Amino acid sequence: MIASSFLNGVANYTHGRIAKVVLNDSIEIANFTIKEVTESTVGMQYIVPAALVSLVTKIDLKDSNNNLISTNNVYVPIASDTLLLQTILIKEV
Repeated sequence: MIASSFLNGVANYTHGRIAKVVLNDSIEIANFTIKEVTESTVGMQYIVPAALVSLVTKIDLKDSNNNLISTNNVYVPIASDTLLLQTILIKEV
């Protein structure tokens, strides 16, 4: 079993690396409404402006050097400015 303090450390490291969200390979969002660590979970909230995109099909998390951290294929229609919530759970498998 991995100690919870180690999982928290990995979550904090991950939190520190995430610099931006990239939607559909082209729209960058670097301002988070919330970006925090709780125990072994990184939680993020960010606004997707409807003026920039009407449908989100891919969400990438990247670091400040544009290196990919996480990618997710999604289907999220955007009819108005939309608050997206995203979490990363660090766990032993």
